[in-house]
Amino acid sequence: MVSVRDIGERGLIHKAMNIIRPYPHPGQRDDAVVIDDNTVVSTDIVSFDRHLSEGMSYEEFGWMAVAVNFSDVASMGAVPKYFLSAMSVPENLDEKNFTSIISGMEECAEACDAYIVGGDTKFGKGMIAGTAIGSLENRTPLLRSGARPGDIVAVTGSLGSAAAGYFSLENKIDGVPLTSLRTPIPRIKEGVALSKSGAVTSCTDLSDGLAEGAKCICFSSHTGMDLHMEFIPEGEGVSTVSDALSMDKKDLVLYWGGDYELLFTFDKRKIDLLYDYDIDFSVIGMVTNDKFPFITHNGERRVIRSGRY
Repeated sequence: MVSVRDIGERGLIHKAMNIIRPYPHPGQRDDAVVIDDNTVVSTDIVSFDRHLSEGMSYEEFGWMAVAVNFSDVASMGAVPKYFLSAMSVPENLDEKNFTSIISGMEECAEACDAYIVGGDTKFGKGMIAGTAIGSLENRTPLLRSGARPGDIVAVTGSLGSAAAGYFSLENKIDGVPLTSLRTPIPRIKEGVALSKSGAVTSCTDLSDGLAEGAKCICFSSHTGMDLHMEFIPEGEGVSTVSDALSMDKKDLVLYWGGDYELLFTFDKRKIDLLYDYDIDFSVIGMVTNDKFPFITHNGERRVIRSGRY
């Protein structure tokens, strides 16, 4: 017998998509889907055992439950508008902690100018299954499936800060910022700008890591990628943790995840359009005719392996 653990998260998604009838709108194989041409919907789960890291408050956990869903909406160039939450909470959870979770959810929704409009609550293991609803505001959605050989690969912001925060807590390393790990900010403005620019050919968020994001775009677009480690922007705390634990920086910025930046490809002839929108991004590679993403590090080119997920 093969267990779902053996298949893995992405493998389960692929098996499910082979059973579900195709939906005649963009995004069914992305982390969000377009309905009625202008509305984007996404759903994601966070749980106590996997996402409530050491030292994280229940308020921060609530924030994350909303942020992870809004990030998927933002990666399509949509603006989050509404959020629904289906919560499973342990019967012995302190009432104060429950209200802290709700407060964190509301804080993130308010920060993104969106509203929590409903949901459900049951007793069980600690978990929130959130659903985000956003609007494209008549823009063309950004999908994973539009990358073409010759396109440039880029990321917003920097990578590795969430991983650095996690390992700093686990190993009691001082001086590493924890904001990226505990209260990530969905890149809504960046997603809207990328969509408006008209230069972007594909996009995905990086909450599951750069390695996973690159593989998702390559799989959906039937292309490969050549990424260069020296071009990947390093987040705060990466060097501190890498030096303290003798960890390869590649594991922190490429394979770990937890960063809510956007990975995108764009037509190299339209790069000036991106600069017109004042988007903070770094070029990290190029789309190729290969079937997989590759990473070049210290002169060695290798296929990008699976991340921690």
